[in-house]
Amino acid sequence: MKEHLYKNFIEKLEQVYGSFNERRKSFEKASNSKIARELCYSDSQFSRLINESASEGEYKRATRNVKRVLNEIRLQEKVKERNKDKANGNLFFGGLTAKSMSVVLILIAVILIVFTSARLIGDTSSITEQIDRDHMLQWIFENSSVSPYLNLDELPNDCSYTCYKYQGQWSLKDPYKIPVFRERNGFHYLATDVNLYTRCKTEGSEDGNMLEGYEYQKHEIWYDKRELQIDSFLVSTDKTQINESYRNLEFQEDTNYVMIAHVHTFFRNEFEINAESVSRTGKVVGRDVELVQDEQLLKSLHTTSRVNDIKNEMNRIVTNRLEDFSRPISCRNAALANQDFHSVKEEDTMSFNCQLTTANAPIKYTKTYILDDQYIETTCRPEI
Repeated sequence: MKEHLYKNFIEKLEQVYGSFNERRKSFEKASNSKIARELCYSDSQFSRLINESASEGEYKRATRNVKRVLNEIRLQEKVKERNKDKANGNLFFGGLTAKSMSVVLILIAVILIVFTSARLIGDTSSITEQIDRDHMLQWIFENSSVSPYLNLDELPNDCSYTCYKYQGQWSLKDPYKIPVFRERNGFHYLATDVNLYTRCKTEGSEDGNMLEGYEYQKHEIWYDKRELQIDSFLVSTDKTQINESYRNLEFQEDTNYVMIAHVHTFFRNEFEINAESVSRTGKVVGRDVELVQDEQLLKSLHTTSRVNDIKNEMNRIVTNRLEDFSRPISCRNAALANQDFHSVKEEDTMSFNCQLTTANAPIKYTKTYILDDQYIETTCRPEI
């Protein structure tokens, strides 16, 4: 495992700094000291990494750091392609105050509405995009030049600022699924991926207990060819709870289920961290539904008429039932990622028990975020 992580780390570095000389432990285009500084490592830390003597966790974090550099290079190239004035490319966010940065992030959300506005199914030709749906989020939060995060030197002297270790990139720990309640049975909503960036919300909050989160969600809609009634997936004594067999069901391993659409959603969160728990509020800003190609659907549904029938049903879901998915969320508070906020670390989680109501039928589910890439790993030291 460690050997694979080391090899992957070196390969990522080679994409930025040229070929690696195994004997000399050096790269073609930059000295080890220069690379260490660019990755925010000491010379001794970087030496451990390239000499294959670091831990697995260190290699994972270091590889993510290199990915940030690669993403920044890629995104800067895209900016240059679209804007011949190169001087504006890297300095667009330079000199912004925290309040101005908040406004910029809201504008980013508006821009993403344009990219992810919900459309009726039918024309999928314009959906085949080369750019990642969340590339604007990557551009903002993975840009090493100017960061929207609160930095260590901006914390109060006593380090009493609860949100600072919660900043970073989170993902969905476990998928969850929900049967869609509507006039016709057979449709299911599967949450598969989340890319969430959180930053301390300093605007309008001086207590340091507010997090602002920008979240890209990639989910799926599946169709059950048997069109089993929704009650067959719910606990008989509590129709708001899904049963154990449905929770353990893997759609892709059951030929009765056909994936019919990808759902791309942009979501804005606010997390409030108090002494006992974390509360979450927010709502959908934009959504786009991308139907699976007809050729692929035909393999599972067998006839063109059935494919067209399912596409028509998807249109109805998009125009009606997905509106329910855009309402403000209803979740219970999550347990703290760590009782001591200074001790929050990567792989800590926030787990929310939520309720989604479609056509006035509430169904409960659990959404758990896991911290993959923490922005401030070190612990703040109060002034004496």
